[in-house]
Amino acid sequence: MVHRVSPPVRVFADLDGASAALARHVADRARAAVRDRGRFSIVLSGGRTPLPLFRRLARGGGSGIPWRATDVFFADERCVPPDHPDSNFRQAWEALLSRVPIDRRRVHRLRGELRPISVAAARYARLVGRARVGGPSAPRFDLVMLGIGPDGHTASLFPGSPAVEERRRSVVAVRRSGLAPFVARLTLTPPALASARDVCFLVAGDDKSSVLAAILSAGPDGDPALPASRIRPPHPPTWYLDRAAAAELSPRRSASA
Repeated sequence: MVHRVSPPVRVFADLDGASAALARHVADRARAAVRDRGRFSIVLSGGRTPLPLFRRLARGGGSGIPWRATDVFFADERCVPPDHPDSNFRQAWEALLSRVPIDRRRVHRLRGELRPISVAAARYARLVGRARVGGPSAPRFDLVMLGIGPDGHTASLFPGSPAVEERRRSVVAVRRSGLAPFVARLTLTPPALASARDVCFLVAGDDKSSVLAAILSAGPDGDPALPASRIRPPHPPTWYLDRAAAAELSPRRSASA
């Protein structure tokens, strides 16, 4: 019989508290990875929620994190140039990466400006394939940081998208019709996001509380209508939540940190 292991859930008073705890966790994982393997690889996500985290990681020039031995990847990207206001890369660059001593050659952005976008997906897939340390069976990444949307999406894995069911490719292009405005996107797939030593979700806001409860209640294979529930790394992800996001969780599951 397979027993499902419940993911660790940490609840904080607000997003600032959750971001502070996750920033400490990132620094701890980074130092351990560099000590053990000589490098640290992290995957960043976009959106408003991670901005306080990015600013904390950048504080003091990112002291405590071995940036010169760090490789940065991205969970997803809109198909726009890197200087576009909607670019996830631009957001991370301005809030974090331009403020720490990282070698820009170790910042691996999804090239959303390339056409056709299938070429951009294939190029990033090759890059992600080379990101493994320790052989072909090793995890691609040390730490993947994700969020969720009110519809249960994560990265650019949206309900009803074929990308949610992708099992072979590590990066795909996402196109949607009939939902305007929607910019085509590039995204890591569930197997790629789950190929990490550590996966952390940062979630804030009462508009996420219902879907978060459903995600955490999904069965062992997740629910295809809730793409975030399909990210199943070898070790259950850790959820960093503010109280508003955790409002509909049971007291047993929502122990405060």
